Amino acid sequence: MSNTPIELKGSSFTLSVVHLHQAESEVIRRALEDKIAQAPAFLKHAPVVLNVSDLDAPVDWPLLHQIVTSTGLRVIGVSGCKDPELKAEIDAMGLPLLTEGRDKVARAASEAADSGEPPHNVTPITKTRLIDAPVRSGQRIYAPQCDLIVTNHVSAGAELIADGNIHVYGMMRGRVLAGASGDREAQIFCTHLTAELVSIAGVYWLSDNIPAEFYGKAARLQLADNALTVQPLN
Repeated sequence: MSNTPIELKGSSFTLSVVHLHQAESEVIRRALEDKIAQAPAFLKHAPVVLNVSDLDAPVDWPLLHQIVTSTGLRVIGVSGCKDPELKAEIDAMGLPLLTEGRDKVARAASEAADSGEPPHNVTPITKTRLIDAPVRSGQRIYAPQCDLIVTNHVSAGAELIADGNIHVYGMMRGRVLAGASGDREAQIFCTHLTAELVSIAGVYWLSDNIPAEFYGKAARLQLADNALTVQPLN
């Protein structure tokens, strides 16, 4: 047992980001309730970050926050906020204002350009976590800051999470979440697409959303125009 009363350690958590494209409360409520109904086990009482970068009209923040939380989602932070008044309202409510990874890189590059200093090189994700054994139901495997490769089957009820890409060279059931830290360029590669849920940077499909012609086939999933897309894995 440690002699100190507390320890402060870094950690990583998988969070969904809800991108709000308008501030009309009832429209948002209905849209969120529809999403939660599609995946209650995944989204019911889920912790989420609200991205408000697309909201440019005056926002009734207390009402908006109440609408989101009334659906059962737990708002743990807000990202993409540029309006000083809205920032002050969010801060007064005690919610943290977050900066997503991609925004940090862009801001650092902009500040370096303004100062005349050469920009720092951004080191891409190069490490890989390799799993050779079958991933059983109830298992949860997370690959922080790297890609994840599974050379065996993934059972229903299992969960794969990676900040980078995910490759599955076997039957891919269960839940598969790539780009968990917000990397919208992450992809999912698999030889047998039969997942319960697939997600890239928080944008997800349930099994019912997977096009029938790709179900059970070798496939490659990626984001295009903020939507999941699938194509054959050649």
